[in-house]
Amino acid sequence: MTTANEIIETLRTMENDEQQRVLSRFFKTGKGEYGEGDLFLGLRVPQTRLVTKQAKLDVPLTEIEKLLYNPWHEVRLCGLLLLVEEMKAATPKRKEPPTTKAERRKEIADFFLSHARQANNWDLVDLSCEYILGTWLLWQLPDGTMPDRNILDRLADSENLWEQRIAIVSTFTLIRAYQFDDTLRIATKLLSHPHDLIHKAVGWMLREVGKRDIDILRAFLNTHVSHMPRTTLRYAIEKMDPSERNYWMKK
Repeated sequence: MTTANEIIETLRTMENDEQQRVLSRFFKTGKGEYGEGDLFLGLRVPQTRLVTKQAKLDVPLTEIEKLLYNPWHEVRLCGLLLLVEEMKAATPKRKEPPTTKAERRKEIADFFLSHARQANNWDLVDLSCEYILGTWLLWQLPDGTMPDRNILDRLADSENLWEQRIAIVSTFTLIRAYQFDDTLRIATKLLSHPHDLIHKAVGWMLREVGKRDIDILRAFLNTHVSHMPRTTLRYAIEKMDPSERNYWMKK
């Protein structure tokens, strides 16, 4: 078994003061900013992934919980990436019944949801939620039924910015499976959200829908373009040809 303390000690050996300052600015840790008070060791994501790879499937949830509540950003990221590895290991292999390891998947998803607010910056959300919550939503529960996707609505209705971003970004896994309804529903819920980080995430997911079915994106835009934040619209139409982008921006 690998402990949280061992992982933290390993990560701290790679501290980089210069990169620490860069990341603190990049992730808006100043007073009144969305990442206010977050602390960085100054690691790049591949460094954290390397530590995760070395410890994966050897860290119990009780130790992962300690990582998620650590003040260092990269330590929390490592905890989330370890959860990603746990969900990956609990996903049925080819030709296995869809209920294979269903209990373990539910345990991991429930654990993630109970600590979701610890994914308290956009990168922590984006590098984890689709591979944990999104994957869980695609596979059967122990009794053979499917998970209730209303969990996405409950997250979207939260007053917590990070849970709201989890709601929309988790649908990326569903989009890859050509299941678009949840994305469109959650995007509609969040269109009036005041924060730029939600505007970007909603536009990003709409763009991904459009890459797979442009007519569905066009239908969504026809209904909502007049009251969409401009940032959301720009992200959503990014892959269209210039003339069509211009058309939607003038609507």
